[in-house]
Amino acid sequence: MTTDTPNPRRIAYARVSTVDQVMDGQLNALKAAGYDLIFSDHGISGAKRSRPALDQALATLRAGDILLVWRLDRLGRSLRDLIDIVEGLEKRGCHFESLSDRIDTSSASGRLIFHLLAALAEFERQLASERTKLGLEAARRRGVRLGRPPAGGWQRDQKRRIRRHASGKSMIRRI
Repeated sequence: MTTDTPNPRRIAYARVSTVDQVMDGQLNALKAAGYDLIFSDHGISGAKRSRPALDQALATLRAGDILLVWRLDRLGRSLRDLIDIVEGLEKRGCHFESLSDRIDTSSASGRLIFHLLAALAEFERQLASERTKLGLEAARRRGVRLGRPPAGGWQRDQKRRIRRHASGKSMIRRI
């Protein structure tokens, strides 16, 4: 890693997509790597460009500083956003490091690895979206009702069961 200043600060950023997720693993890895400041977003998708802690971390960086993340997908999922963030860092004389991906944008090979993994992160996000859409379509074709139940829906279902039971149809269907 090469830097422009003798004592660059290492500004760490961590993120989890849902409030149920735990970021202890990220924080432990970042702590072991060493940082001067850390910012974290809880329950915020990487697909969102504007995230409060990320915005603060980026505003805190000075020329020569390093933005440090545990893994590239913690910084973002959109290829365009990842490239914009890292290019913005480079314009300000800052660098980017991802611990588990071993990315260090202070070198040409590090920038190449960054671009390859950023493209893969977006591809992964698009695949997940496609799988979700296909799963929802398949569920609809099977007659599964998606979303919230209609207002009073449980009452209609209950009345329907009572009518079926009274007519004896429910017993015939079970046999």
